[in-house]
Amino acid sequence: MSTDRYESPLSERYASKEMQYIFSPDMKFKTWRKLWIALAETEMELGLSQNGKPVITREQIDELKSHAEDINYDVAKAREKEVRHDVMSHVYAYGQQCPKAAGIIHLGATSCYVGDNTDIIVMTEALKLVKKKLVNVIAVLAAFADKYKNQPTLAFTHFQPAQPTTVGKRAALWLQEFCLDLEDLDYVLSGMKLLGSKGTTGTQASFLELFEGDQETIDKIDPMIAAKMGFKECCPVSGQTYSRKVDTRVANVLAGIAASAHKMSNDIRLLQHLKEVEEPFEKSQIGSSAMAYKRNPMRSERIASLSRYVMIDALNPAITSATQWFERTLDDSANKRLSIPEGFLATDGILDLCLNVADGLVVYPKVIEKRLLSELPFMATENIMMDAVKVGGNRQELHERIRELSMEAGRNVKAEGKENNLLELIAQDPAFNMSLEELKKTMDPAKYTGRSAVQVENYLARVIAPVLKENQELLGMKAEINV
Repeated sequence: MSTDRYESPLSERYASKEMQYIFSPDMKFKTWRKLWIALAETEMELGLSQNGKPVITREQIDELKSHAEDINYDVAKAREKEVRHDVMSHVYAYGQQCPKAAGIIHLGATSCYVGDNTDIIVMTEALKLVKKKLVNVIAVLAAFADKYKNQPTLAFTHFQPAQPTTVGKRAALWLQEFCLDLEDLDYVLSGMKLLGSKGTTGTQASFLELFEGDQETIDKIDPMIAAKMGFKECCPVSGQTYSRKVDTRVANVLAGIAASAHKMSNDIRLLQHLKEVEEPFEKSQIGSSAMAYKRNPMRSERIASLSRYVMIDALNPAITSATQWFERTLDDSANKRLSIPEGFLATDGILDLCLNVADGLVVYPKVIEKRLLSELPFMATENIMMDAVKVGGNRQELHERIRELSMEAGRNVKAEGKENNLLELIAQDPAFNMSLEELKKTMDPAKYTGRSAVQVENYLARVIAPVLKENQELLGMKAEINV
């Protein structure tokens, strides 16, 4: 760790080593070399020749392949200081290692051939890692929802007490949002296409020259390159670059995941304040430098913090896409170098935190029950009223009496700090003709959670189980939190 210059906290604190490698110089420049090999091999296989002699030989391809991984960074760095061009510096460095093939490296291509195709490859690999982590978050939340599907808890609208739900049903709401993100991710991932080799303005004019106007042969170049690089196809038309709309779509997927994570983390923070649910808290963890008793929801707070960054970061690719002039401008480059990697690194950190928190959530049923029972008399009044009608009461008169008694009980709670005594007030009212013992029998919280447990069971069986089965090879990971 350097102490005399800025280092990104995304690398030092939040993102995993796997995601950091995907956006590393090593990944980038090794991919450049693979792309140069794919281009040269394609040109050779399509019979590129001059005066009846092949322009590219198998010996040259083999030489390129023999140095695909051992990049001579020192040579490239020194050359870039001279020519101020990163692509041509690496072409030169590769040529120094491959003297027989030096003359055919990058033949017919422009810088965006390696730059843009690599960006697509890198984003695709990053999306795959995001998907793996997202699927594991879904799996852990599904297990939590199933475990607590029957645990009644007070539900809130406007953060005011509302009809009861269950702990598992609430988790299913978090789960559903992440599943929507997975659908979006799969859609965008399935549509990732390489740029291919289109030339300086996307017209493939250089290949028209190389292959002497042979349109049928030129049509084979991009599909062959795509296959060699593990893609189904290249984009059908382009300027010099692939459409920056692709970056916008990718960033929007990340922003969606961030929004889902933020919502879940906010709920957990509020529940931790209520002492109903708590995020993991390690044995030697310190909650506050001043207040030793505190157990701050710092992981959930970090999720919220990073999520806000990712949601705002999605504006960068959108604005960049909107402001590209004609076939290309270079005002995208500096922005892309920041917005895309940082969006992925932050999302990676968010998902690690989500997995860690969801896997270690602690539920306190006694606290949950106490709060629910303190509010339940208000929610049970309709049932109480119906029971009173059955023993001879007048529904309209009882409705008015319950309204008055509820107001009195509410004043006792809020103005005088007393316990909710609504049941006692009703028992003392002869209009209801019900004893306190009879009233207390209506206070089973499970009576008021509706179809919560059934909804969770159906959702897990019909929606989540197929998703997890389809992605079972991705399951089983644990998240490591650095700080």
